[in-house]
Amino acid sequence: MASIANKTTRLIQLFGITKVPMIWYCRPKVIEHTDERIEIKIPLKRKTKNHLGSMYFGVLAVGADITGGFLAMNPIQESGRKINLIFKDFKADFLKRPEGDVHFICNDGLAVRELVETVAKSSDRHNFKLKIDAIVPSLSPDIVAKFELTLSLKDKS
Repeated sequence: MASIANKTTRLIQLFGITKVPMIWYCRPKVIEHTDERIEIKIPLKRKTKNHLGSMYFGVLAVGADITGGFLAMNPIQESGRKINLIFKDFKADFLKRPEGDVHFICNDGLAVRELVETVAKSSDRHNFKLKIDAIVPSLSPDIVAKFELTLSLKDKS
């Protein structure tokens, strides 16, 4: 499990350096990555704080984005198809101030894998609404933010 998490962390870092520098700037680390679940941590540091000392909402959006996106990356790569990934929409509910390192958790891995299999057999675009929770485990098990992102995939092979 740790080796998959380390591999995914390196992929996120490379993607951040080469494609989306904001990801690199936030310094995410994969805590857990299985077929069913992904958990990514973004540290609360000077660069990721707002004026109140909690995590800036833009950084929270980055965390939700990469959590959903990288949950889909393994199934897409394993399919051997050229599948384009984009998020169709983004909804966030901020429940508490995140005043520590934030962990983003998505348990929709099996549904995403089924979506990729469906897309690989179709020329149509298919969507799935991901649910991502953000917590600050060093302070409390309570959810500080909830996100819904619609993952939209299309096979371009």
